[in-house]
Amino acid sequence: MSWRDNNKHLRILRDAEENGYGVIAAIAYNLEQILGFVKAAEQAQSPFIIQFFPWAITFSDGLIVRAAADAVSRAKVPISIHLDHCQSPDLVKLAADMGTFDSIMVDMSHYEKEENISRTRELVAYCNERNVATEAEPGRIDGGEDGVADLGELQSVFTTAEEIEDFVATGVDALAPCFGNAHGEYGPQGPNLDFERLDAIRTASNARVRLVLHGTNGFEPDLMKKCIAAGVSKINVNRVVLDNYNSHLKKNAPHLPQTTLMEQGVQEVIKQTVEWMEICGSAGRAKALAKQPLQNGV
Repeated sequence: MSWRDNNKHLRILRDAEENGYGVIAAIAYNLEQILGFVKAAEQAQSPFIIQFFPWAITFSDGLIVRAAADAVSRAKVPISIHLDHCQSPDLVKLAADMGTFDSIMVDMSHYEKEENISRTRELVAYCNERNVATEAEPGRIDGGEDGVADLGELQSVFTTAEEIEDFVATGVDALAPCFGNAHGEYGPQGPNLDFERLDAIRTASNARVRLVLHGTNGFEPDLMKKCIAAGVSKINVNRVVLDNYNSHLKKNAPHLPQTTLMEQGVQEVIKQTVEWMEICGSAGRAKALAKQPLQNGV
């Protein structure tokens, strides 16, 4: 049996795909959010993915990530840790060597297609040697978020079904296609997604890789459900689970004691995250996933 059979991140994503639900993969910036995510997953009995941007490694020398790993080790439900949008080959290797990440997004999308594929293949091999799953971005998703830089003058490049085969050949485990989605804010027009393109991408992938949805800020529940029905199993989120927390800080930081501010902030994260777990269909799935036997008695 391959190490992939026992990789927690891949087990979570396989269950989501096989059972037609989406698993929330949320960016964490601090301890309150880590704690809120773990408690939300336990409350909803949902599998979950805690994500970090590379900033979490460089800012805190990995302290924030190690805190998450400790919290996850004590969790009563399956939770994996993923590094999102790692655009530096050296940092990909550092993260893979840390031993805390179940999965890393090898994001070479700022290069042209052939170099993207070549660098992705090399870094996927490095991660796989350390039993770390990988994600890549065929095409190029526009925009940026707090913790991952905007691509500047580089234009978004829609993913084509034809290039899926090239990325599958790199050995990557998950792909984040560009089909009209964008990082950051969509503006007054809202998202305009090309579901015909997504369907073609899903057909081309033929269940050999999991599909990942990026750029969900401002998504309504019905749109999120439509993406899951179209074959996406990993749902990257940022503001949709942190807006209430951020509003709480803005409103109450000037007059609440620090401890109270933090405790109430955790509750805001829990409430909003549980709501989206229910929307995405992952609530209640943790028990069945936890019962699935690991291979080789691991």
